Amino acid sequence: MHLAYPAVLAALLFCTGLYGVLARRNAILVLMSVELMLNAVNLNLVAFDAWLSRAAEDTLHSGQALALFTIAVAAAEIGIGLAIVLAVYRNRGTSDIDRLRDTAEGHYPDDPDSDAAGRAIPAPAAGEKAEATA
Repeated sequence: MHLAYPAVLAALLFCTGLYGVLARRNAILVLMSVELMLNAVNLNLVAFDAWLSRAAEDTLHSGQALALFTIAVAAAEIGIGLAIVLAVYRNRGTSDIDRLRDTAEGHYPDDPDSDAAGRAIPAPAAGEKAEATA
């Protein structure tokens, strides 16, 4: 088999995963897209390892070893990622990434009644003049 076939397939997988990361709003779908990208990398590692070991008559398959390491890291990443997504879903009631952008309580960046740090500016009491801030 030519090296171009797995390389093109890996490029298609990686581009699909990249589109999923950039376009999706659901955190679980973003994690699945990252897994697609990691699988594209694994496919390239194994394909180039087979191609280079055939050319060099080398018995050390470092590409396959790196692919196994990447699979182990991806399994840990998806486990921790799903745990975080489930904890956020329990606390916030949604896994929509756009709604979770500001995770600090009471931090609304477009709120005119908050300062640069996101703290609420107290309203003046009745009869007091509002001080001008420079």
